[in-house]
Amino acid sequence: MRLPFQPDRVFFEPASLEYPLGKELYQYFRKLNIPIQKTTSHNQVRGIPGETELEQYRNAKRTLVIGVRHTLKFEPSLPSAEYALPLATGCMGHCHYCYLQSTMGKKPYLRIYVNTDEILEQAAKYINERAPEVTRFEAACTSDPLSLEHLTGNLAKAIQFFAEQPLGRLRFVTKYHWVEPLLRIEHQGHTRFRFSMNAATITKQFEPNTSSLEQRIAAANQVAQAGYPLGFIIAPIFRFPEWRDAYTEMFEKMAEQLQAQVVEPITFELISHRYTMTAKNIILQHYPRTSLEMNEEEREKKWGRYGRVKYMYPKQDLHELEEFFRGQIQAYFPEAVTEYFT
Repeated sequence: MRLPFQPDRVFFEPASLEYPLGKELYQYFRKLNIPIQKTTSHNQVRGIPGETELEQYRNAKRTLVIGVRHTLKFEPSLPSAEYALPLATGCMGHCHYCYLQSTMGKKPYLRIYVNTDEILEQAAKYINERAPEVTRFEAACTSDPLSLEHLTGNLAKAIQFFAEQPLGRLRFVTKYHWVEPLLRIEHQGHTRFRFSMNAATITKQFEPNTSSLEQRIAAANQVAQAGYPLGFIIAPIFRFPEWRDAYTEMFEKMAEQLQAQVVEPITFELISHRYTMTAKNIILQHYPRTSLEMNEEEREKKWGRYGRVKYMYPKQDLHELEEFFRGQIQAYFPEAVTEYFT
């Protein structure tokens, strides 16, 4: 596992240099002699090298764009939260199955938004609109914000902001273990720190450039010791030869190594693997040697929003998966709460 993300090239939207974080990042990358270019918009990036689409994709994953979030209308983020909190987009990981393959299309570069105060002010408006109900915000809908925290400090700022919100809660999920900068924040228990987990064979095969299962568990221990509410997302759940043994081993490792006392029940979110044909075609372009199982003959169609078809496991297989995972959670984490299976 390499060190936290450092780009090969950086693009700055001119308006980003009007914000303190934009100025800091500009000076930071200049000192590192990382090539800097200007772009008219964080959505209009030109000049990423590569003779083929595959080369351009891989180079884009090493490209960082610094911009301003102009649209302050937050997207919904059900079932995990009421709203997405847009701090960044893109991810340094190379997870073969990731839904960002299709949602980000040909723009897989990483984007950081520097107008953090404006974004958090908008979050406060949403909180006030829904009062007296508690409003939850998901900070990892379009990125893994922990992988960029060493550059932005945006997660720390958001955690501090939500600590002061009686009716606001922050949630995010990560595949990385660089949690130390967040451990001493006075979070008031208003941020739930979640880790994405999977069987070791899945992590090794399909999650390149992410932290290992053991590193994630160790980081979860640190987070729990710091008093954060803790959760795990097991996703995507795959059926493969000996899947029961592989996932049982995962739960055993988690239960053995997670020694910290938790302040409130651990939460689990369970998401089975599914894909669209658009995603499949993009995945095969980006990872032509992948062994990711995407066989339509073994799946059932499910119609989603906007007429898109998802290929899901058959209902009987899903029932078997749900029964197994709920049973494992009950056996290894009897005090935990399973929020949903989908």
